[in-house]
Amino acid sequence: MNTSLDDIKVDAVISWVDGNTDAYKDKITPYLKKQAIDAKSFNSRYAQVNEIEYTVNSILKYAPFVESIYIITDNQTPEFLRQTVSKYNKVNIIDHNIVFEGLEHNLPTFNSRTIESCIHRIPELSEHFIYLNDDFFIINPTTKNDFFTDKGYPILRGMWQQFESKKFYKKEKKDKATHKVAQEKAAKILGFKKLYRFKHTPHAMRKSTLATFFNKNPEVFQENIKYKFRNRAQFLPVALANHLEIKNKTCHFKSDLQLMYFRSYKKPMIWYKFKLNVKAKRNLFLGLQSLDRSPPHILDYILNWLDERVS
Repeated sequence: MNTSLDDIKVDAVISWVDGNTDAYKDKITPYLKKQAIDAKSFNSRYAQVNEIEYTVNSILKYAPFVESIYIITDNQTPEFLRQTVSKYNKVNIIDHNIVFEGLEHNLPTFNSRTIESCIHRIPELSEHFIYLNDDFFIINPTTKNDFFTDKGYPILRGMWQQFESKKFYKKEKKDKATHKVAQEKAAKILGFKKLYRFKHTPHAMRKSTLATFFNKNPEVFQENIKYKFRNRAQFLPVALANHLEIKNKTCHFKSDLQLMYFRSYKKPMIWYKFKLNVKAKRNLFLGLQSLDRSPPHILDYILNWLDERVS
């Protein structure tokens, strides 16, 4: 008997950390010193301005088909969830100890790639789920069909690209654990000769895709979760899942990312107003990288816009 998309349960998973707390800084500092990592530049990666509340609210408002929202974090709870509010009944906090059960020797970890490798270990996570970082937002109404096909296959938003090593005009930075390098490594593990590169949109995923591969290749899994900080030897689990779906012909490509993405905040205010009040109407998703680095007047405007948009 065939199952329709209407009958498929879809969850959402968000990875989050509050890098501003003293407890977090106390936990991470000894490991930063041990590996001679500059604490100031590293901690800026995890600084936050309460984006997680907007991310959750955006899912509740614009993806109401999502049944459960799981926030993976390290002994922390976002401020807006510290009081019981019926609006957030769908939201569940999943501590690192839960997804690393039996693998506690890898904790603590401060590495999103390590943590993402254990997404499939969330208890009761549905087979179909959407994975988001805490700086991803859904800004217009969506349906399951924006993430999965009628057969339940993930919809992949990205583009095919050559590996960096194949580009004669670009010299590969051998000491950098960049986002693209980690995506390429996932593709190479599976024998691909080029990369299907994803961008900063919510990712449609299937739990069994990662679980099956890691069960058959435990050494690959163990290698990827042993690093406390990003390492060039690691691959991105989302990229691995995408390329597995491609290899198995169980996905659908969508070239239109339906994404607005801000990675810097140096443009004049009128540019942000135009993007958020005109361009936003044509997109489903918004990505705001390093929003904490935004000038105060730009930050206030964007947060007010988000509050009105997703509340």
